[in-house]
Amino acid sequence: MRIARTDEERTAAGVYGVIVSAAVMATSHAHTAAATAVGVLVTLLVYWSAERYARLVAERLHERHHPPWPAVRRQLTTGWEIVTASALPVAVLVAADLLGRTQPASVVAALVCSTLLLCLAGWEIGRDGRLTALERLASTAVAGSFGVAMIALKAALH
Repeated sequence: MRIARTDEERTAAGVYGVIVSAAVMATSHAHTAAATAVGVLVTLLVYWSAERYARLVAERLHERHHPPWPAVRRQLTTGWEIVTASALPVAVLVAADLLGRTQPASVVAALVCSTLLLCLAGWEIGRDGRLTALERLASTAVAGSFGVAMIALKAALH
């Protein structure tokens, strides 16, 4: 049972990380792909740190004692999917820039990559959740809609 919970947390953190990184890219006013990539990385590290801190504080409040070192170590060594899941979209951002695309075009390429990753996650979640084909398509559409929303946000802001 513990393994399933860990897998759920990892999947959720990965999906959340892709959405957060897409939001940062969509709203960034950076003039270079490198600056946008740094902004994404810093934002995701802040989110990871805040989540880990919140979990430790919550444990302290609910258990009414300081978390033991193994609990602290567990929090500091887990949840990294929120950061690492965005490696491919950030790589697409930088690669598009290196191939001579404009900053907005590079960001859109990264957002399309993020959307495809979210669609894939929705499809795989449906498979692992033993959903019917129609439910799986709905899961894919919902997950992908977050990426589409970020592309629309990018278009509206810039």
